[in-house]
Amino acid sequence: MVRTIIKPKNQDISIHVPENYVGRELEVLLYPVDEITEQLPTMKSISSLRGSLHLTEEEQADLQKHLDEIRNEWGRDI
Repeated sequence: MVRTIIKPKNQDISIHVPENYVGRELEVLLYPVDEITEQLPTMKSISSLRGSLHLTEEEQADLQKHLDEIRNEWGRDI
């Protein structure tokens, strides 16, 4: 993959295609970097989600049991 940021001096841009890309379909994206960084969503940290489910002790135990069961399935042959 080739990725670069340029600042064009006019409306024309020439692209040098690496030899191993010749004959292959390529995707070319063109967007101003400052517009994309303004649109990035902010992510909450995982620690800020702790306790968000508001489970009773019984619901929490049922959830933990279910998680343990499905994790045990990962190691079994299907």
